[in-house]
Amino acid sequence: MRYLASLIIVVFFIQPIASQTYEVGLMAGGANYIGDVGSTYYISPNNVAFGAIGKWNRSKRHAFRASFLYAKLNANDDKGDDRRKQRGLSFSNSVKEISLGMEFNFWDWYLYDGESQFTPYLYTGITTFNYGALAVDANNQIDAYADKWSFAIPMVLGIKKTLGENFVFGAEIGARYTFTDNLDGSNPDDRFGTGFGNLNNNDWYVFTGITLSYTWGRIPCFCAF
Repeated sequence: MRYLASLIIVVFFIQPIASQTYEVGLMAGGANYIGDVGSTYYISPNNVAFGAIGKWNRSKRHAFRASFLYAKLNANDDKGDDRRKQRGLSFSNSVKEISLGMEFNFWDWYLYDGESQFTPYLYTGITTFNYGALAVDANNQIDAYADKWSFAIPMVLGIKKTLGENFVFGAEIGARYTFTDNLDGSNPDDRFGTGFGNLNNNDWYVFTGITLSYTWGRIPCFCAF
């Protein structure tokens, strides 16, 4: 009983006081695509996006970060310029991404003294994602013909703030520059023809939303790296 009582004291009392090295939470918001169909606005979320996020706060100024995100993408030429409206194409797609990289804090992010913390941050790394490869069919409709994987470079700007001792709330806008030009069916495999639009520019997609994470863990040694 003495050892059990000691374990309970460590887990429920000592750990929360000196915790916050790790963060695990959820992401939710909206997504939009940037490419050869529909609106030309860079930030215009028009469909749902959600996922999960984890961080290892390695120092006051940087954290290693991993995330999973599911985002619906759609666009309609009715929302574009006059030329796109005359063309009249539309599509729906989705991406399922896994991202690994590093988050850089503008200001010190120190979660161990009980003080409220706030900082803007940047995130980048490497992303791999699954999507539906699309093509224009004989009826001038854009349909999927295969599932494919590709890579993207995430460029994320956000802000975050502690909520009490063990929660962190954040808001971010993150653009993904993809290594494909066929989220929209504009540049399919050669067997579907030559495609349309600007075939020299790859597609982008953008997540705009919030994060809420729970923190725990002992103070790390900041001297290693």
